[in-house]
Amino acid sequence: MTHTFTNRLSTETSPYLLQHAHNPVEWYPWGEAAFAKAKAENKPILLSVGYSACHWCHVMERESFEDEKIAGVMNELFINIKVDREERPDVDEIYMNAVQMLTGRGGWPMTMFLTPDGKPFYGGTYFPPVDRHGLPAFPRVLAGVAQAYHQRPRDIANSTAQILANLEKLAHREESARPLQLDTLARVTANLVKHVDTTHGGLGGAPKFPNSTVFSLFLRQAHATGNARYVELTTHTLRKMAEGGVYDHLGGGFHRYSVDERWLVPHFEKMLYDNALLVPLYLQAYQMTGDAFFRQVAEEILAYVEREMLSPEGGFYSTQDADSEGVEGKFFVWSRDEVMRLLGEEVGELFCRYYDVTEVGNFEHQNIPHPILTLEQLAKLFRRDVGEVQRPMAEAKRKLFTVREERIKPGRDEKMLASWNGLMLSAFANAAQVLGHPRYVEIARRNAEFLWTRLHRDGRLLHSFKDGQARFNAYLDDYAFVAAALVDLYETTFERVYLDRARELTETLLAHFWDEQEGGFYFTSNDHEALISRSKSAFDGAVPSGNSMAVFVLLRLSYLTENPGYLEKAEKTLRLFYDAMEENPFGFSLMLAALDLSLRRPKEIVVLGDPRAEATQALLAQLHREFLPNKTVTCVDPNRAGHIPSLLAGKTQVDGKLTVYVCHNFTCSLPVTEWRALKTLLLA
Repeated sequence: MTHTFTNRLSTETSPYLLQHAHNPVEWYPWGEAAFAKAKAENKPILLSVGYSACHWCHVMERESFEDEKIAGVMNELFINIKVDREERPDVDEIYMNAVQMLTGRGGWPMTMFLTPDGKPFYGGTYFPPVDRHGLPAFPRVLAGVAQAYHQRPRDIANSTAQILANLEKLAHREESARPLQLDTLARVTANLVKHVDTTHGGLGGAPKFPNSTVFSLFLRQAHATGNARYVELTTHTLRKMAEGGVYDHLGGGFHRYSVDERWLVPHFEKMLYDNALLVPLYLQAYQMTGDAFFRQVAEEILAYVEREMLSPEGGFYSTQDADSEGVEGKFFVWSRDEVMRLLGEEVGELFCRYYDVTEVGNFEHQNIPHPILTLEQLAKLFRRDVGEVQRPMAEAKRKLFTVREERIKPGRDEKMLASWNGLMLSAFANAAQVLGHPRYVEIARRNAEFLWTRLHRDGRLLHSFKDGQARFNAYLDDYAFVAAALVDLYETTFERVYLDRARELTETLLAHFWDEQEGGFYFTSNDHEALISRSKSAFDGAVPSGNSMAVFVLLRLSYLTENPGYLEKAEKTLRLFYDAMEENPFGFSLMLAALDLSLRRPKEIVVLGDPRAEATQALLAQLHREFLPNKTVTCVDPNRAGHIPSLLAGKTQVDGKLTVYVCHNFTCSLPVTEWRALKTLLLA
């Protein structure tokens, strides 16, 4: 006999929470009702945190949360709360810090046990239904925790007090007494190089993540110092990643990470933020080298995002699952027989040889297509000209992609988060600058309007949008990432509205997130729901930290809007995290890039000319093709009324021609009217 259950998650909008709406577990969403019931019944709280694209979250659901017997124990002994970490990163961060203190490691699903007032006392990540892999069975954990809660209250009180004290320590730092110096940047970047896998690319061994901000820091350092080694290590990594199975060779876009050191077997979920961060990195590699391979990867990522992740309203969806039909990676893998049947003997042989498709398989008796030859090597192997293999291979990819589109697709989490949308808006704006495709500008504009009309209300941002509803107070990341994106869009279009909106968000950030005592930004606003801790994270992980991005925004706006107060706040934040940057450069790679911008100061490029004129467009296109990590760009039409930067006081066009001034360190160049003279100034 099968039972149909419905719990309190059925009225939520989060796809992850809705996945659990029919578990026999009496789940509550995070909120007052759950805590009130826990207090009334004196029961501990079981907090389970995950996200919709998380493979092991699905496994734990199948094994435990759908099991009526285990669910019965959970319901009897605990008040059970389910949280989508992407909707409530504030809750996730606090309790993830706690679980790492308790166990030395973290991850999702996160399983945390709390007192009725939300204080953590025990936790872990995935627990199996029976003793397995050195992990205790979940039912045994449930019984032990409930027993400890009721029979050893003093131990529980001591445990919660210690965890809360440690969480409080995490939220406080002191400004460094040392001056901010470029030699620190050079030293810590050189230390990071030691962790690069020079054979396969990437940092360290398996599992391997993209670490976009670290490699972007390398390119920045290469530009500043002329050290070609940084370029070699970065381009080697980017090529290895894009030739591995972690990249989707048929549909574009990167999977979340590789489980092996060779980038072959991915965890198959695709995250919006990974792809958003990889686009500018591949474009930077293209700017540095002129190699069209890197441009092509960036274009393919953006084509994937437009096809799969762009909503009709102009917002970007969050993630695509690893699983389809309950099997990880099923959508993406192929058998040799299937490929040969679809492509025919001759082209099939070419494709299988090039993309490592074999009878044995390279992943659980199936094949993840990834190139193991160059087209030149393939042509030589089959005694053909390169052109003779290039055309059929391109056609084969198109054919297999079309067939794959008929398969049951992985689930897609269709909530749209302000922060991640900001990252992808920046990616499209950057691509519009470097590659000049009008479609990229159009998508970026639409996304900016989506964010401003759907996730902006009464002067404040909201965090998440789904099914026509915007929910949750925005977090630091939302304000910082969207403000940064609007600055990028301003430097793409030179429409003042985007700069004004970026400044408005920055003012809100300073009013509600800035720590007046110590400096830096809290993750939540001063009028946010009270939680057991108010964190101030600056760790640049898979997603950059809001503090790092806020520093970038403040620095760029201080020059674009001539506001010295922004510069002061940026430098105070850098001093607050300066010692931590030196101790752990891996975790502060974007903050180090912000330090670079702060110390080297940007080239302030001011173009006097009609932004819509053909000559202006041509000059800007040449300008954007250059890799200039520290720059601001303003384009002012001298014939139209509007804001004129004070830098330009007394400066005019030369003989009515398109004219450019480059200012750096409070000194401006003589005017130039042609690209060659401008390039000389930029390289100076």
